[in-house]
Order: sequence, then structure tokens, then C-alpha cells
Amino acid sequence: MAEKRWAFEDFQEGQVFQLPRRHVPADEIIEFASEFDAQPMHMDEEAGRASLLGGLAASGWHTCAVFMRMMFDGFLRDSTSQGSPGLNELRWRRPVLAGDTLSGHSTVLSKRRLKSKPDVGLVTFRHVVANDRGETVLDAENPIFFRLREPEGSQ
Repeated sequence: MAEKRWAFEDFQEGQVFQLPRRHVPADEIIEFASEFDAQPMHMDEEAGRASLLGGLAASGWHTCAVFMRMMFDGFLRDSTSQGSPGLNELRWRRPVLAGDTLSGHSTVLSKRRLKSKPDVGLVTFRHVVANDRGETVLDAENPIFFRLREPEGSQ
């Protein structure tokens, strides 16, 4: 594996990673929904307007997929990430409507080395994603495994 910018040692509590912006067009919402969540409010503008969501809205799972891509492009691509054991918390706060542009950030909450795998550490993040109106659409907390750059000398 080529040298990565972000290994376990590089993360510090309180560190904030800005995530790249991502536009969510209507055709992407419909395409995702037709494959994974074909409820009417995710497939049709009129049905979306008639729903509690107020317009053609991305499935919450689509919002998660977009967020995952934002996080990958923001820092995971250039890291020693080894995946995640899951989410501690996930909330969809507001619908992502067709044409929204999302932005967000991930903040390091804590980190610790694994006793069972001394070359791996666990970094816990708090994530917030907002639409272009400044409204939070998703917040989440989760740990991610990262390899250590120098397992012998790191604390």
C-alpha cells in the first residue's frame, strides 16, 4: 500500500474535516429509488409534494450513500481506513430534496489503539451534513478502523 496521508497517528481529538459539496439531482434520486427504495415520494415529484417530505426527496439510504461518498472524497480515499464496525447513531433530520447541494464536516471525537490488533486503531467521528439552506439533513456518529503508520512507536 502506498504511503497514505491519514493514518491512525494523524487524527487528533477535535480535528475537523470539511467534506466536499455534492449536488443531488432529481434523476439520481429516482435512479437510486427505483433500485433500492421505490416508495412514491422518492419516485415522483407530485407524490413527493403530497407527502410529509414536501417534494421529490432522496431516500434516507440514498442520503447515507451520498454522505459516504463525501466522506470518502474528503479523507478516507487518502487514508489507511480498514472499514467500520458500524454506526453508533444516525439521524435523518430533514429530507434531501431534488436539486439540493449538500456539504458537511466530520469531527474526531476520540481515538484508541486496539489491544487485539496493535497495528490498528479506532477513531470515532461525529458527522453533520447540511443542505444549501443551512439545514442539517443528516447527523451520525461512528468509529472507523485505521492502520497505524508506525505500530511499534505510536501510542
